[in-house]
Amino acid sequence: MLSNHLHNGIEAPKLAWSRLPNSEEAEYDAVELRKNGDEGGVESLDYEVIENYAYWEEQAQRGKLYVGYYVAVKWFFALLIGIGTGLAAVFINISVENFAGWKYALTFAIIQKSYVAGFVVYALINLVLVFTSVYIVTQFAPAAAGSGIPEIKGYLNGVDIHGVLLFRTLIGKIFGSIGSVGGGLALGKEGPLVHTGACIASLLGQGGSTKYHLRSRWLQIFNSDRDRRDLVTCGCAAGVSAAFRAPVGGVLFALEEVTSWWRSQLMWRVFFTSAIVAVVVRTAMGWCKSGKCGHFGSGGFIIWDISDGQEDYSFEEFLPMAFIGVIGGLLGALFNQLTFYIAHWRRNYLHKKGNRVKIIEACLISLITSIISFGLPLLRKCSQCPEADPDSGIECPRPPGMYGNYVNFFCSKDKEYNDLATIFFNTQDDAIRNLFSAKTIHEYSAQSLLTFLVMFYTLAVVTFGTAVPAGQFVPGIMIGSTYGRLVGMFVVNFYKKLKIEEGTYALLGAASFLGGSMRITVSICVIMVEITNNLNFLPLIMLVLLISKAVGDAFNEGLYEEQSRLRSIPQLESKPKYQMRKMTAKEACGKRVISFPRVVKVADLVSILRSNIHNGFPVIDHSRNGETLVIGLMLRSHLLVLLQLKVDFQHSPLPCDPRGSRSIRHTLSEFVKPASSKGLSIHDIYLSSDDLEMYIDLAPFLNPSPYLVPEDMSLTKVYNLFRQLGLRHIFVVPRPSRVIGLITRKDLLIEDNEESASMELQSTSVRAQHRDIRKVRRIGDTERPLLTGLLS
Repeated sequence: MLSNHLHNGIEAPKLAWSRLPNSEEAEYDAVELRKNGDEGGVESLDYEVIENYAYWEEQAQRGKLYVGYYVAVKWFFALLIGIGTGLAAVFINISVENFAGWKYALTFAIIQKSYVAGFVVYALINLVLVFTSVYIVTQFAPAAAGSGIPEIKGYLNGVDIHGVLLFRTLIGKIFGSIGSVGGGLALGKEGPLVHTGACIASLLGQGGSTKYHLRSRWLQIFNSDRDRRDLVTCGCAAGVSAAFRAPVGGVLFALEEVTSWWRSQLMWRVFFTSAIVAVVVRTAMGWCKSGKCGHFGSGGFIIWDISDGQEDYSFEEFLPMAFIGVIGGLLGALFNQLTFYIAHWRRNYLHKKGNRVKIIEACLISLITSIISFGLPLLRKCSQCPEADPDSGIECPRPPGMYGNYVNFFCSKDKEYNDLATIFFNTQDDAIRNLFSAKTIHEYSAQSLLTFLVMFYTLAVVTFGTAVPAGQFVPGIMIGSTYGRLVGMFVVNFYKKLKIEEGTYALLGAASFLGGSMRITVSICVIMVEITNNLNFLPLIMLVLLISKAVGDAFNEGLYEEQSRLRSIPQLESKPKYQMRKMTAKEACGKRVISFPRVVKVADLVSILRSNIHNGFPVIDHSRNGETLVIGLMLRSHLLVLLQLKVDFQHSPLPCDPRGSRSIRHTLSEFVKPASSKGLSIHDIYLSSDDLEMYIDLAPFLNPSPYLVPEDMSLTKVYNLFRQLGLRHIFVVPRPSRVIGLITRKDLLIEDNEESASMELQSTSVRAQHRDIRKVRRIGDTERPLLTGLLS
């Protein structure tokens, strides 16, 4: 029986309550429950709808007009997320391109007189930009470090990490990305843009920022973590769409990589948000083409157009293309492992020494990057410019300080170019455009490509994990396109076909490294097609992605999974572990169950909340014959709100009528915890000695219908149920003694009856005969707790 099962759970709080001193014995007049310092760690999110009496009353007061308004606001927020993320991307891209443009224009102007002075200016500008970025992150927004995608994946999986979606994190992400990317570090801005979109969505969902007094009552409509989860999903898709100008890729990235729950209604809003971002970015590009964006060049808003390149491919090319996939899987797996080891060392040793060490580390890496990117091209011998081709539209050498191929850097003659400087002495977007470029066969030597691959790969490994906003999409494309072009050179020389373009193999190499490192296939495939504007090579991109992912999976997990494990983010993966097949729910659940009675004394409640860190408590009651009944689940956050407001305190230990007007004195918004916040703590609540002697009836505020599983259910089934429903708690109970009904698909198919304007269930003829009997039984059971029939 359930009463025996819960006996131990009841005895534990009774023992704690018995140790609480009486008010007469206490030598103090008040109790101040405060604690210095912040509590660290992570907390789960309440994606389950708490259907208590307060929820039912609020739902009963809402008509069809409110439901329509609620849906309209969701679409309006999707519009605002798209506009906000698009504008943030425009600001970041224009800022980065202008800083890079000023830097290269000034450097090229100075090296005409002195290369030493040019290097000093070049390194100093990079150092100032990187210092600004790391200072903003360490002193203002620590959660803005890194790409932010592992943290956002954790949030959408049900894990709330403090500070990840705050307003200061958004500001730190935007300005930190400008400094780190503009400073020439081997990292990108695409991952931070995903985090930026998520922050914008979260702030809209909670009506703004409380700390900085940027709140609007008109926007405070979403009171559940479930609604905010949908908004953050829209923000993630908007970030990818803004980063790559790939709206469809953004939708697929949100579906494939970051979100754990998906439904058709969300698909429409995510698609709409990505489309809005595409419109905003397209408008900004048209505005920039008029020359109003300063040094803004072809970079920034990524479109690496290779539509004028190789038009077809032959069967003989499949083998080298498959080889590119194998290389991508191996180098991607090695990259994940190296970054994991270095980040683990940083976290456990280096970064524990304080923010000063983080700043010094970032500045030192910036200086090393400047030395390599400026110094290595000086060691490379210049090459003769190819014969001019009017149809290609490519100028050799390019004008100093401008973007494009064929950079004249440390060359003695005018008609020469430095192929290593064409990659190194450029923004990453322009360097990738050069590597993807068609009709530039023999532009790069194998020695230069191999040198750049080794050096940039090393820089990317070392840089990833520093205290600056850092994405890994564009550096991964840089690495992949380098060895892809290297393979393309050998294919051109081996097959002697002039129709084969080295830029095509650079594209496949970029896709292979992303697949081997991030283990994403569908969204990366669509993104690569969208940013290159070429559908001809879609089958080849799919081929190398599948091969690289399969090879990488043989060694380790994807980049974001490895980083989540390093940050101790407790994500529930899509597949349960193999060991769970041999375990049951009873073996996995906690041994100590702490329960509350329906009417609990405030002093007892405080004692339990102070003595443990549980976030959910079963609430028990007794039937007329003395049988113990579980009547629901009470959340810790709701208990803290009741203790802080004190309006539900009562002198009597007797239960009140849950449907009475005096019981429901709250709105659902009062129980909402701010996004990415620690929320209310028991140490923040002040209670007098008189308050401690009062009682609270928990029935109006508990969740009367929590999810249940029998104790002998396979842990694999429990895992799938828990993850697919987005639960935070699940009750493990003995196997029920009887069945009161059976629901099938037909019981869930509801149709409108136009004549009576009522809803009827489609039933079989057998069930129709028993409908009246079941109706009578249901009327008789309305006064009983919802779990009584199942648990008795």
